[in-house]
Amino acid sequence: MSEENELARIRQQVETESQDEGEEGTEREPQFEDGFSGKTVAGALFVGFIMLPGALYLGLVAGQGLGAAAEWVTIVLFAEIMRRSFLPMKRQEIYMLFYVAAALTDLLLADRGISGGPFGALIWNQYFIQSPQASLVAKDIPGWVVPPAGSIALQNRTFFHADWLVPILLLVVGNVLGRVNWQSAGYVLFRITSDIERLPFPMAPVAASGATALADAASKEDSWRWRVFSIGSMIGLVFGFFYIAIPVFTGVVFNKAFTLIPIPFFDLTTNTETILPGAITGISGDLTKVLTGFVIPYPIVQGSLIGSILCRVILAPFLHAAGAFGTSESSGWTPGMDAFYTKQATDIKFWMSIGIGLQLAVAAIGFYSVFKAFREMRRQRINRGLQIKLPKGRGDINIWIPLALWFTVTLFYIFLTKYLLSFGPSGKAGDTHTFPFWLLIFYGLIWSPINSYVSARMMGITGTGVTFPYLKEVSIMKSGYPYADIWYAPIPLNDFGGMAQRFREIELTGTKFISVVKVEAMMTPVILIASFAFWAFFWHTSQIPSSQHPFAAKVWPIQATFQAMFNTINRSDTGITWVKEAINFTRVSWGLGAGLILYNVFALFKLPGLFFYGFIGGTGSWPMDTIPTFLGAWLGKKYFAKRFGMDNWRMYTPVLLAGFSCGTGLIAMASIALALIAKSVNYLPF
Repeated sequence: MSEENELARIRQQVETESQDEGEEGTEREPQFEDGFSGKTVAGALFVGFIMLPGALYLGLVAGQGLGAAAEWVTIVLFAEIMRRSFLPMKRQEIYMLFYVAAALTDLLLADRGISGGPFGALIWNQYFIQSPQASLVAKDIPGWVVPPAGSIALQNRTFFHADWLVPILLLVVGNVLGRVNWQSAGYVLFRITSDIERLPFPMAPVAASGATALADAASKEDSWRWRVFSIGSMIGLVFGFFYIAIPVFTGVVFNKAFTLIPIPFFDLTTNTETILPGAITGISGDLTKVLTGFVIPYPIVQGSLIGSILCRVILAPFLHAAGAFGTSESSGWTPGMDAFYTKQATDIKFWMSIGIGLQLAVAAIGFYSVFKAFREMRRQRINRGLQIKLPKGRGDINIWIPLALWFTVTLFYIFLTKYLLSFGPSGKAGDTHTFPFWLLIFYGLIWSPINSYVSARMMGITGTGVTFPYLKEVSIMKSGYPYADIWYAPIPLNDFGGMAQRFREIELTGTKFISVVKVEAMMTPVILIASFAFWAFFWHTSQIPSSQHPFAAKVWPIQATFQAMFNTINRSDTGITWVKEAINFTRVSWGLGAGLILYNVFALFKLPGLFFYGFIGGTGSWPMDTIPTFLGAWLGKKYFAKRFGMDNWRMYTPVLLAGFSCGTGLIAMASIALALIAKSVNYLPF
């Protein structure tokens, strides 16, 4: 009940703020207009060719994308230009700019800091196949994924080679069809969960109002939003200079990045290993974590801190003494390992299996919540009759059209995967190894729809989705399929639940759905061309990663180890038997039981449901990140909320964080622009 009250408070807060801005309320039927225009096209080109390279380089250096910075800078810049040109932007056009900026600068592989569009995946593949970690599996990675190790294309660091033709073709086709699939399935889920079941989607009003808040305020001479946004921007500019600009500039000038604030954190693991063996200790110097704590609900942050410190610090010495982390002979934890290798070793030996069990507990609770809500909805529908009235002018189409598109694209992926797997590791047809075809059908046509619906319902009820962790890894392991190609095949295993909320945001802004179709058709070639051009340029001028990229240089080897571990999980000729310990079903069952027990214990002590979800998330989080995030949440609750008033502080924090992201993004873009100029000049023959 406390969780429902918290979510209801967030929804009421946003609706009240929207009414204060002169609206009639977000729940009333809006007037729908087309948000696609020449301004949207200009915004897409601006983000794709000006901001995307900044997002690309920022991910390699600091492990973060431009994200909110790109969204806010684009909106503010275009809103100001249009206002001074006496061509004010409509709310719908503003949201489309937000939509484009979010899509073009989002992190593709967040755990590796890869942004800059879909071609970042190919850069990762070229790194992995040449890495020492992939030595046992490199020869088995097929040519439709990446050119073979030793290829001229890899030696010369260029995409302009015949060996890249098939990987690039598959990437382009997958990007186009993937967007069709996401939009089609997301629209169907939206119609079911929002129009039929009338779920509230408590976080959708927050995102919808946040996307246009500054642009609405831009027309006013005196707005608190501008003041708060400006304060955040100045803080972001100062912090970004020390955290991002100095490493970027020194990395280009001296060919090695110099960091005043260690990226991604201050690592104290080796200093504390004598009294806390197996523990991960340190603290992040990233001020973004503190400001993020201002925004996230306090119970989530509190639970995350306790879960992280308890599992990754306090329990570590006891687990090490019990032998849970293994020994050096069994590739376990040994003294001298830094935080990254400590986390890798302890995850493989213990925490990955426990984490899977805990996530399964969250998924089980989510399924149960959906079942209860569905039963209640059915009872109410029987009592009052089912009546569905679609808003006029929203741009709805017959629901069978997107269903047919999703079904067709999914079938294409199923048969494409079967075709690609018909080639052996040598690249020649005729190999006898096969992956169960029924499993591909189950993934695409049975599990993905069910999982997506449950996730969409959880988004509609709680504002967060639900995941079923390591389903792909476990099923491949149990299938016994020994080759690496299955890990790179376009298996149709998806969760489309998040798109239901995105359509709810579009509806709340009064934007016609056809606008999304238009902007996707325009945006897809822009992101493909820009991603290809900038990744090709960066890769050709210097190896990725290198000493110029602090985050990637530290994190990519760890991720390569995990990828190699899974790629060889069913092979008997590698001599690596410990990899299967990463998914131990006995420990998974322990985690599942512990998660269900914790849920009921927390409920017994009347702790908020959000505390439970924060605690579960914290068990797999870095303590270095949860500490500053909690510090921000604690300062916000104990000091700033009392000084400015709780209601005012809750309104200030999202805008303050947006301004900080904008300032950090601006300084990052300026420093990266200088880096690009320096790289271009250094590469010239004179």
